[in-house]
Amino acid sequence: MAEQNENLRYIVRLASTNLDGTKPAVYALSNIKGMGYRASEILLKKIGIPLNAKLGEIPEDKMNEIKEYMEKKYGEIFPEWALNHRLDIQTGENLLKVGPEWDVAVQDDINRMKRIRSYKGIRHEKGKKVRGQRTRSNGRKGLAVGVIKKKEQPAKQEDNKKEAKK
Repeated sequence: MAEQNENLRYIVRLASTNLDGTKPAVYALSNIKGMGYRASEILLKKIGIPLNAKLGEIPEDKMNEIKEYMEKKYGEIFPEWALNHRLDIQTGENLLKVGPEWDVAVQDDINRMKRIRSYKGIRHEKGKKVRGQRTRSNGRKGLAVGVIKKKEQPAKQEDNKKEAKK
């Protein structure tokens, strides 16, 4: 029977997200919104944590270092292509936004597109596909479009009653 580590934390809280402490760190960190597999891999290599180490077994000082790099020092370790909010509208900087901050940034971008009436903003408003996908055969919402059959039985009965009265 496998030995269980007493220091294992089953739930780890990072960037306002509950993460599974039994998963390898690289996969657990990629469950944070705004952090993908590659960004998690870069972060763990910089700090010196093995990729397959369980997230719940990482010591508290290393966890604080992970938080610090995700929140403030991301410019030092992440290359420009790994940042998820490049050339921010307000600041003009390349940023890494994670957790609820990422959700707010995406919603702000969509609202800005709607406000300036760009093609993508109009598509977002209408609830249609935005990135050039087909809409003829896919992405339909609401009731199915099809042929409606006429009810023939009641119509014949009415005609019979009219003929009977004559």
